[in-house]
Amino acid sequence: MSLPKRKPTRLKDYDYSTPGAYFVTICTHNRKCILSNIVGEGFHTLPQNQLTSIGKEIEKSLQYINDNYIGVAIDKYVIMPNHIHLIVVLDNSGGRGNPPLQNIIGQLKAYTTNKFGDVLWQRSYHDHIIRGEEDYQKIWEYIDTNTAKWEEDCFYNNK
Repeated sequence: MSLPKRKPTRLKDYDYSTPGAYFVTICTHNRKCILSNIVGEGFHTLPQNQLTSIGKEIEKSLQYINDNYIGVAIDKYVIMPNHIHLIVVLDNSGGRGNPPLQNIIGQLKAYTTNKFGDVLWQRSYHDHIIRGEEDYQKIWEYIDTNTAKWEEDCFYNNK
């Protein structure tokens, strides 16, 4: 019996250690809402994003990457109930080249999964190579407004 082939998620023949900015989305396993709670939605109230203990650990892990990975910066992020969005910037400041994006994301997922002893993440992740300042600003704004638009989000799940 032959198994179905998985659609490749990375850009063919692209070197993901190349300096540049990348927009990354990582979803929780089965899109369970375990990272945060969006509260205060309503006519006059701006939604607030309250991180769960898992979400707080994800945030610490992102800060750890910023503080300890030379040539790698998490420029902007949002931790939503069942996914996270990141702008990851790779530059040449490390002098020896950058770790590939998939290694950075893989280590983040492995560390947080081991910390909680349960499967937290779906397999793989979505990435977009940011192409220019206009693309970067559009993605920055999307991340900034994601909490306010939670109920319109394609990952929305109220469970």
